[in-house]
Amino acid sequence: MLTDTTKSRFAKTYGLPQADVRWNEGFWKDRFDTCADVTIAHVLSIFDDRESFFHQVENFRIAAGLSDGEFRGTPFGDGDFYKLMEGLIYVYAVRGDEAVNRQLDDYIALIAKAQQPDGYLSTKQIIGERSDNGVARHGDVNDFEEYNFGHLFTAACLHKRVTGKDTFLSVAEGVARYLEGMYTRILRENKAWTAVCPSHYMGLAELYRTTGNPKHLELAKTAVAIRDRVKHGTDDNQDRIPLREHRSIIGHGVRSTYLYAGVADLYLETGDETLLPVLNACWEDLVTRKIYVNCGCGALYTGTSPFGNLFTAQYVHQAFGYAYQLPNITAYNETCATIGSILWAGRMFAIDPKAAYLDHIERASYNLVLASVSLSGNRYFYENMLRREKKLDYELMWPLRRESFFQCFCCPTNISRTLTQVSEYAYQLSDNTVYAGLYGASTAKIALRNGAKFTLRQSTQYPWDGRIAFTFEDVLTAEPFTLAVRVPGWVCGGFIKLGGNTMPLNAADANTFVYLRLWPNAQTEVEAVFEMPAFLTRAHAKIEEDENQVCVQRGPLVYCAETPDADSETLADMFLYSDAKFKAVPYEIDGRPVIALETEAAKLLHDHDPDALYQPLSVAGMADIPLRLIPYFAWDNRGFGEMRVWIPITYRFQGRKSDRGKIP
Repeated sequence: MLTDTTKSRFAKTYGLPQADVRWNEGFWKDRFDTCADVTIAHVLSIFDDRESFFHQVENFRIAAGLSDGEFRGTPFGDGDFYKLMEGLIYVYAVRGDEAVNRQLDDYIALIAKAQQPDGYLSTKQIIGERSDNGVARHGDVNDFEEYNFGHLFTAACLHKRVTGKDTFLSVAEGVARYLEGMYTRILRENKAWTAVCPSHYMGLAELYRTTGNPKHLELAKTAVAIRDRVKHGTDDNQDRIPLREHRSIIGHGVRSTYLYAGVADLYLETGDETLLPVLNACWEDLVTRKIYVNCGCGALYTGTSPFGNLFTAQYVHQAFGYAYQLPNITAYNETCATIGSILWAGRMFAIDPKAAYLDHIERASYNLVLASVSLSGNRYFYENMLRREKKLDYELMWPLRRESFFQCFCCPTNISRTLTQVSEYAYQLSDNTVYAGLYGASTAKIALRNGAKFTLRQSTQYPWDGRIAFTFEDVLTAEPFTLAVRVPGWVCGGFIKLGGNTMPLNAADANTFVYLRLWPNAQTEVEAVFEMPAFLTRAHAKIEEDENQVCVQRGPLVYCAETPDADSETLADMFLYSDAKFKAVPYEIDGRPVIALETEAAKLLHDHDPDALYQPLSVAGMADIPLRLIPYFAWDNRGFGEMRVWIPITYRFQGRKSDRGKIP
């Protein structure tokens, strides 16, 4: 959830209420509808099935004493269910469907019944203590109890904001009282305490914003204080060193991005300047050395901490690893890690409204979150690779194609809430400024703190077309206000037009805002046109896997090649010309319209043994072949085959055509 910073003392921006901005048509409207009608229903059918591996709703029934049975599923299943409820709450906020409202009421009543008298609420432990099976409260840090608490807090605050009801919020406050008692004992006994994947930092901050109760903010501060007492901690959980000493993003992809999003919340509420070096340095480390072109986070299935010596190296799951260590076939890139980076970036923008944070949210949303769910809305990736081979000589942890079910279902629930809430990133506000964030055909009702009120309509075919028209209607104000038009990071040309004035854009304007001063009733239309040619991107020389290769981008979208796109037995034989020209053409994948790119590529003509580890090079030349590229988010919707984001580059020789590509 994009945090509600309307009352945060140290926030420079804040968002719109959920009911005040929505997609009208086009790309994001389609994705919202698919998520609301297919994805949420599909995940809920699994959680609500008493016979399924998870039977998450049944876990609450058992914990509430309404059913007999044992806990099933993952220890973080409660938190995943709360994330799914967030998605349902957003659907209700947009559609006002009373059936959804009643369904939420039923779930909240069940959750409340499962809650213990002291406020504790985590079904695995409640069921374990009742059945005396050895599972008890806080017996294992990897049981994710605080993670479950945090997502409950967040969902309950959203429910209050959208519906005005206190039913879910009262459950959340009961859990917070339990945490208060627990933390009080820990402080009294001078002990340390840590938690994995600390969503409760964000959750407690949001609970403070929603209720105004300062105890919740103190709990969030205490959570960090007792975490910093940990001795012999791990980089896997980011508690090897005290928080304020962090200057690099290391360890587990999800746990780190969740951590820093929560730390950003603490700054927004406290203004603690000692937190800013942590946030700024770790963010810079992420986006300049450890992130994939599709905004994937956490490169390695299993790695070791890059800190310490040979004898102190630590096991780390879905690790960031070393700077520039970004493999493609084995890229882990758990979906939840990138969603965590979106939550973090949104909070960083509230701290310091730089266009680059919204640019990250845009690229991450298009190129990873959307890629992790099928166009049909009911199949999912847990990890997000950038290259797929037809056959591997080893087995990876997760399937090589999207599946409708796997035994760690945290990502589909995170996808559900993210795609239903993405309209919250369309606009951010300050006292007299509207910041244009995520572009899409939308309508927003805006009331600025300087008294300006108006309806802002956005018309566009983005991300397929770079023209965006802003129309201001029903303007009520005696004071001027500002529209800050975000120029995306990929822009190298175009213009912004206000009345008779046209401002040209070039590459120097990328990742900035153009601030337009608007006077009451003086001008009601703004047009932004971002030229959208396809272009080649190269990687840093230290990313070994991408050496002498390029990826193709157009607008905010990363493109890829799949087996159906090239007349080649394997994509490994395919090269892009350095002077490649791309034609944008309408194309359809699984019934969905996209813009594909067509070009002339080169196919390597050679004899080789595909199973030999090493062999002599034997090349006959190169042949020109047509190649189609599709948006990366749309891959794996046309059957199983190869896929590549990074493609080798070659030079188009100016001699005879028959000589092209030959070794000089």
